[in-house]
Amino acid sequence: ILVIYVNIKKVVVGELETNCYIVENDSECLIIDPGSESDKIIKNIDKKGVGILLTHRHFDHVGALESVSKYYKVPVYDISKLCEGMNVIGNFKFEVRYNLGHTMDSISFIFGSIMFSGDFIFKGCIGRCDLGGDFTLMKESIKAILKSNVNYKIYPGHGDSTYLFDERNMLESYIK
Repeated sequence: ILVIYVNIKKVVVGELETNCYIVENDSECLIIDPGSESDKIIKNIDKKGVGILLTHRHFDHVGALESVSKYYKVPVYDISKLCEGMNVIGNFKFEVRYNLGHTMDSISFIFGSIMFSGDFIFKGCIGRCDLGGDFTLMKESIKAILKSNVNYKIYPGHGDSTYLFDERNMLESYIK
């Protein structure tokens, strides 16, 4: 049985206050962006881990990757292992969307109307493009997400969650 409904735990880790998310269904979990403080992340997991998802490989999103992946003995999934479109890991079915711009490996994960955007979209701004990214590609990623008619609840890599429609004017200002 594939599940779209999920429970979300947010664990804020590291000096840059990176959001690590634990996405749970009834029996399994996926770990998104284990940035640092592996003990703090592990302490918040009470389901069987089936994989680690990476929105991109900046240090503040992968600092605890090695220790968490060894502890749970689960595979790591990033842009090199996930196709754009629908993907299945364990009992989770979700969409992967490439959002190049912040980095050349930036992707988002969509579970129904929930989007884990990494450093693509934040509440009130977008991710910077000067640390291995490309602003021209970022504008293309913004144009693509603005075509959506779904008001995704966005869980970003840092800060508070927001909704796509609340960020529409801000996003449009970057592509004018």
